[in-house]
Amino acid sequence: MSRALAACLLAALWAAPAFAQQPTDAPLGGPLIPGVCLLSQQEVLGTAKIGQAATAQLRQLTQAPAIALNNENQTIQAEAKALAAKRATMKAAEYQLQEKALADRYNQLQARSSQLQRQVEATRIKALNQISADAQPVIAQVYKAHNCGLLLDRSVVLGGNMGGDITSAVVQGLDARVTTITFQLEPPAPAGAGQ
Repeated sequence: MSRALAACLLAALWAAPAFAQQPTDAPLGGPLIPGVCLLSQQEVLGTAKIGQAATAQLRQLTQAPAIALNNENQTIQAEAKALAAKRATMKAAEYQLQEKALADRYNQLQARSSQLQRQVEATRIKALNQISADAQPVIAQVYKAHNCGLLLDRSVVLGGNMGGDITSAVVQGLDARVTTITFQLEPPAPAGAGQ
């Protein structure tokens, strides 16, 4: 496992949808359509205090296990290099036995790494569900206050008048309601689950 795993796990925490649109330099503009409101769920998660707290907590929960897996990987790789350097002086059977033992350790490491990734994803989903539950009443309140008749995810809007964007109001309302979240890394799934 590389050091990139820890970074990859954290980057995936609040990953944006693959086809999310970025604002253009020359907005299309147009008239404001009454009752049509926009919300960026991604921005709510990234800027609301609860989303930032969840990101920090998940980073904290996964840092030590990811470092331990990375250190073990480095040890196995160093032992594999040392074994390869001694190959010419070893009997073939002894070399194969040690090579198999290293391969078994590496496979076990990969299995634990995959397990950690599944735990992180399950934890991320659980945290997102909690944040979503906390945000729903705020979204409903802001939706009503802005006389919205239709709410669209801002990431699917290609252009137009963005005056109906309620994202900042939702972030402010969510920050006023809740600023922190507490959770633990989800336990490993039972053997054979999800396969």
